[in-house]
Amino acid sequence: MLVEIEQVLGEDDVQAFLSELAAATWSDGRGSAGYLSRGAKNNEQLPDDDSLALKLGKRVLAALETNATFVAAALPLKIVPPLFNRYQESREYGPHIDGAIRPVAGTPHRIRTDLSATLFLSAPDSYDGGELVVEDTNGQREIKLGAGDLVLYSGGSVHHVAPVTRGTRYAVFFWIQSMVRGGAERQLLFDLDCTIQALSASGAEQAELVRLAGIYHNLLRLWADT
Repeated sequence: MLVEIEQVLGEDDVQAFLSELAAATWSDGRGSAGYLSRGAKNNEQLPDDDSLALKLGKRVLAALETNATFVAAALPLKIVPPLFNRYQESREYGPHIDGAIRPVAGTPHRIRTDLSATLFLSAPDSYDGGELVVEDTNGQREIKLGAGDLVLYSGGSVHHVAPVTRGTRYAVFFWIQSMVRGGAERQLLFDLDCTIQALSASGAEQAELVRLAGIYHNLLRLWADT
């Protein structure tokens, strides 16, 4: 599953984020990497307990709660508090796979990383390189979205961030534990949800829409854990 979602954050929010992040104190990103990823990671990151990261992270979570596409695609049960990274010239993150379980800093809680998400903050024409490259069943996908746009992809995907050759790339990243563990089941539910919405917008018969909605919710009831 790979889903691109436009304008999770609006232009005003993005500019406010960038203004504050430009003045932040950044740390070596390798501090949060696992032992296999540490050698591949060459970026900067705000610490998990950084006050600015916590403040901006709450604003990201609030935006996600009201984003119907994100909710339909991810069916989120738990979300790791969002983190922030920065790639300047010559920085990159080589091929790696995210850990299956992520701790929530400062708590005893652990979250299964069914889905990974990157929310782009820098305008794509403000930097060269820096594409998020995700390997999935269709091969490699190069992703470089507009400021405020988000990509959602499988937590089990091998992926990397290409070297930045000009400018600075700011982004938000986080992981989601879905109510539906299986990726194939999640994709089917998302496709069905999108179809129901499209049919509703086209003026389809209400009785048939209710039938389809019943199928959707019965499948969700069958597959979901809460």
